[in-house]
This record gives sequence, C-alpha cells and structure tokens, in this order.
Amino acid sequence: MNAPAGNAVEISVEGIGTPAWLERARDFALAVLGRMGKDGWDLSILICDDAFIRGLNRQYRDKDESTDVLSFEQGDSYRDPSGAERFLAGDIVISLDALSRNAEEYRISRDEELRRLVVHGILHLSGLDHEDNDSSRPMLLLQEELLRSLAEQGGHSIL
Repeated sequence: MNAPAGNAVEISVEGIGTPAWLERARDFALAVLGRMGKDGWDLSILICDDAFIRGLNRQYRDKDESTDVLSFEQGDSYRDPSGAERFLAGDIVISLDALSRNAEEYRISRDEELRRLVVHGILHLSGLDHEDNDSSRPMLLLQEELLRSLAEQGGHSIL
C-alpha cells in the first residue's frame, strides 16, 4: 500500500472575473489541510458571486437567499493511478459579494474573511457542523484556533 502523495486543491471561478490571488487562496487551503494533519485530500474551491451561490443554496438547501460559503461533502476514498490512497473531500463555494458584506459588518479585512471562509468550508468537509453561529460552538472555536495558528506561522495573506 502506497502512502498518500500530499493534498490537492483545485480553485476556479464562476460569474466573476479571475482574481489575481487565486493561487494564494489555493496555497492557503493547502496550509490549512496541512495544519489539520490531512494527507491525500482532494478538494475544490469555487469563487463566485451572490447570484450563483443563491442558486445553489435554493437548489440544495431550499433557501432562496445568498450565503457566504457552502460545502458539498463527498467523503469518498479512491486510489489514484499510482496506487496511492486519496480522499475526495468535496467542494467549497464562496461568494465574494457576501465575503465583502461580512468583512464590512465585522470590521475586518476582506483577506481575513476569505481565510475564515476557506477554513470554515474545510471544517465542514471534515465532517464538522454547527447548529448556529454562536462563537462557542466547537467547530467555530476550532476555526478560530486554526486561523490564529496559521497567522502565527505567518505569510498567509491571500488578497
């Protein structure tokens, strides 16, 4: 049995122009996975606008409203062509429109909010969930711990 060959993150856009920072967002997601001790994970991140995420939210959650982040967990293991075991974690969708509103509302930078949404999506793909947005929820506590830990490590600005 071969050991996993690291993590892979694919990042793309829908309904918006291609931001210059996509590669840095991918690198940040890889750093999050590494900090969480994940190996052999494959996931995708889609950056979009409110209209696109609203359609997904309506289709998959019966909520006719935009949101900041959606996670679609797959949770399937497979072997790649080299025989290495891989984990197909799923997809994260992030609305840049909602991200901007959140950053303004919480008086934080757009960069910090993007990092928070990436971590949040990855935690959902890890099987974690929260009943509401109470900051004392275990998943949200872990989210903030990961953000602090990565900030202390330095060099993880995206925007």
